[in-house]
Amino acid sequence: MSVGRYNAEHYRDPTAHKALTAAVREEQENYPKVYICSPFSGDTELNTDRAIRYALFAFTQGKCPVAPHIYFTRFMDDNDPEQRALGLSFALEWLARCEEVWVFGEKLTAGMLHELDTADRKEIPVRYFDMRCQETTGRSCP
Repeated sequence: MSVGRYNAEHYRDPTAHKALTAAVREEQENYPKVYICSPFSGDTELNTDRAIRYALFAFTQGKCPVAPHIYFTRFMDDNDPEQRALGLSFALEWLARCEEVWVFGEKLTAGMLHELDTADRKEIPVRYFDMRCQETTGRSCP
């Protein structure tokens, strides 16, 4: 959200702008970022739909969902090894800025395992959910 620099009479109002910008930033920080970790490769259309559902679930739980496999695959080719590697590297940058990683589904893909290894190294808490968004007790089998 952007805060205007001008008041209702169209005069610059830097004091109000600074205060309102700080208030908006504080409000945004009240929503912890969670990284959505779920399969993408294979049936990419189905897996994209599921990832969107998982992100919506996180949103309804008061979280700010971060789901790079929904975003990056819109303009990067997951079948191109170079672009896939670059996309995963970008995703890991986002993961490092999240408070938690939420893993969805019954199977862990190679990409998901890489994301989980990164979360472990960075000591980011990981939670596991089934495909119905019910929390489970731990790591699924690849």
